Amino acid sequence: MSMEYSLENIVDKKVWEDFVSAQRPHSFLQSWNWGETNQETGSKIFRIGIRGDEKLLGVALMIKIPARRGSFLLVPHGPIFAKGDSERALTRTLLARAAAIATVEGCAFLRVCPLAPNDVRIRGIYRSMGFRRAPIHMHPELAWMLDITKPEEQLLKEMRKTTRYLIKKTANEGVEIVQSADPKDIELFWPVYAATAQRQSFTPFSKRDLQKEFELCVQDDGALFFFGKQGGKIVAAAIIIFYNGQAFYHHSGSLSSGDGSNVSYLLQWRVIQEAKKRGCTLYNFWGISPDNQPQHPWTGLSRFKKGFGGFAEEYMHAQDKPLTWKYTINYVVETTRRIKRGF
Repeated sequence: MSMEYSLENIVDKKVWEDFVSAQRPHSFLQSWNWGETNQETGSKIFRIGIRGDEKLLGVALMIKIPARRGSFLLVPHGPIFAKGDSERALTRTLLARAAAIATVEGCAFLRVCPLAPNDVRIRGIYRSMGFRRAPIHMHPELAWMLDITKPEEQLLKEMRKTTRYLIKKTANEGVEIVQSADPKDIELFWPVYAATAQRQSFTPFSKRDLQKEFELCVQDDGALFFFGKQGGKIVAAAIIIFYNGQAFYHHSGSLSSGDGSNVSYLLQWRVIQEAKKRGCTLYNFWGISPDNQPQHPWTGLSRFKKGFGGFAEEYMHAQDKPLTWKYTINYVVETTRRIKRGF
């Protein structure tokens, strides 16, 4: 006999976070604060929970993304389900509600970026519901992880030789790595981040969005700025998110002048040390490029991340459920952009 499920809007942060922390996903994009960040920067959000026998079995943060070519409803790195329950039934029930919300909101399509293994069984669930492979990805689908429960000596030993050398070299040269929990220090981070975006030709997050994310996360002791100084000048910077016993390398930048790229090695090591002090078990370097795409725009950055040791974790590609004819326009636009960017 199949279980009957009920759906609800979750308005209690503790209820939400207690459930998510019990599942410990390798992402913070279903956290309460990520929803608040999007809401306070102008997006409409929905927090939906699914219950069976009065027990919360799954949650999904949904974000309405406005776009001229057709707004869409996004589920970033979700839904999240309790282990051991019927994933097929839960997925179908929760995403049916997501599609209904998207329709009422006038969205052209529903996009789900599952934090789920990239296997045939799970892809089949989405196909059976009318989903198709999205033309682009929204969030990392191949992430680089580092188990930081090991002693520092072992972590250093397992790094690439060049990585270990540059950490020691920059430390001996007097490079200074400083931390800050002050949201006003976005003014120090922004010039480095913006210069990196221009040099590497990627679309940066807005300064306002970055500041709001930091302000909300730091309230729960969940964010820090890290600045790498050489000769008293900031040449490398990063925003690190701490969530669910993990640290996430979310935003960063370095100056081409002042050997900022070398300073970034020591900066990362100081992040790892801070994460260990906080009791984190995992450092998530975020996205990397596939090994079989040597011309990928992220190849250099991926080599840098892999130098610290660790392992890759692959997730299923973003899935789209078209809802109106406008989806065709969006598909063409995003496909064209992906090709131009070399992804």
